[in-house]
Amino acid sequence: MNTTEAAGATPAYTTLGSLVELLRREGLLLRVDGLTGDAAGQEVTGADCDSRVAAPGHVFVCKGAAFKPAYLTSAVERGAVAYLCEERLADQLAATCPDRPALVASNLRLAMARLSAQAWGHPDRAIDIVGITGTKGKSTVAYMLRTILDRGETGSGAGIMGSIDTYDGIESFESVNTTPESPDLWRHLANTRDAGLPCMVMEVSSQALKYDRVIDLGIDVACFLNIGRDHISPVEHPDFEDYFESKLRIFDQARVAVVSRDMDHADEVLARARRCERVVTISAAEGATEGCADVWASDVRPQRGGIAFVVHSTRGAREMMVSMPGLFNVDNALAAVAICEVLGVDDADIAAGLAHVRVPGRMELLETDDPRVCALVDYAHNKLSYQRFFSSVSKEFAGRRIIALFGAPGDKAQERRRELPEEASRWADLIIYTEEDPAHERVEDICAQMAANTPADQEFEVICDRPAAIARAVEEAFAAPEGAVVCLLAKGDETRQHEGDAFVPCETDGDIFAREVARHFGESSARG
Repeated sequence: MNTTEAAGATPAYTTLGSLVELLRREGLLLRVDGLTGDAAGQEVTGADCDSRVAAPGHVFVCKGAAFKPAYLTSAVERGAVAYLCEERLADQLAATCPDRPALVASNLRLAMARLSAQAWGHPDRAIDIVGITGTKGKSTVAYMLRTILDRGETGSGAGIMGSIDTYDGIESFESVNTTPESPDLWRHLANTRDAGLPCMVMEVSSQALKYDRVIDLGIDVACFLNIGRDHISPVEHPDFEDYFESKLRIFDQARVAVVSRDMDHADEVLARARRCERVVTISAAEGATEGCADVWASDVRPQRGGIAFVVHSTRGAREMMVSMPGLFNVDNALAAVAICEVLGVDDADIAAGLAHVRVPGRMELLETDDPRVCALVDYAHNKLSYQRFFSSVSKEFAGRRIIALFGAPGDKAQERRRELPEEASRWADLIIYTEEDPAHERVEDICAQMAANTPADQEFEVICDRPAAIARAVEEAFAAPEGAVVCLLAKGDETRQHEGDAFVPCETDGDIFAREVARHFGESSARG
């Protein structure tokens, strides 16, 4: 879709003086210190807020409550030509680095975002940008798209930024934030352009939209999947209205909107989406028929390890399969199909991608030597995702004992500690509460709150150590005469626990489950 520049083309970077004029024009500059005539003509090739990635020709952004002047010193040693800061730090930083121009901002977040886009040469004009938002399903749709685009005729694929990992053609690592801070975001987009990838698929969080991380980003296709109550806390969104409005902002900077007609508040979402040049609707509702949406599904049926369905659009009706369990993944597959049709991807590539997609930590089926016992690893972590997950599990694994293992994160999303026990209790035979990124809270306290919100007739246990909790779930599963499905929720494929200010290495849920299953069969053999 994007024809402004050719992918991989050398961008026209800006100068320090031009960035000063940009911020002044936007009313974001309080003052500039130490900017001589020679310095104003200095070429700027990027912006950073992490001194570890600072480079020659970059502007360094001094941000965060834990910011230390040593970070600026390190960035300057790496070649930063100037820095952006807020007024409260200006005098201290001037004394720290008197030989670098200082841009003092009136609104640091907004100034950082606008400066970063310009400093990195607006790479969004050279590549296609797909932005996906919603309470549930962002990662799955992003991986579906990436898999489809990787299998295309050119094989050039796409970059991805999301809650699981980040890949931009140059850098590849496990993500910390769903949507990174603006200097990092624009660096990844620049890397995508420079690596010759034609597209970046990114999850766009409500926090990124609320706090202007993606301001000035041209989004070619914006997809809104669903909306439910989540991320409501003193440090996130004060109420649902703020959360919802933040999500809706994605359409203010998009060309094409893809919207599910099946979600709550669909009419409000569609009304906002009409600000875009074009709106494409999707529906996977049971009994959907022609005219209900632009892209819709029929004849949905589970198959071993996946879901088959017929997709309908202006391209006609064709059979497809997504290689993941979970009936709700038809919704996600339809979103991917609609986005690909907008991008002009061939049907054969769409079908092949969906048939081979794997999303780390999303509806990963772990089977055992006993056909009656298996596990599902999934990132489900809020009420809406629980409703979809357990509803599908109860149908696809009917008759088996359902063992649900989960916790709740520390320092945020307080509502989950009430909503998740209540929702899981509608479906699970046994709940095991355990650790899940406790941050600055005690795991014992979080689990106690969840236990207190558990219905009186629900069987549950509290095992704060997650590996020990998984071991207990495996023991219980093999003891169930009817067989069992162990639901390992929220952590997915993650290899770190957020404890205090650190991210501490840990085993994945899948690895722990496999080890405990092997131990079970070893002990069973020894007993036999």
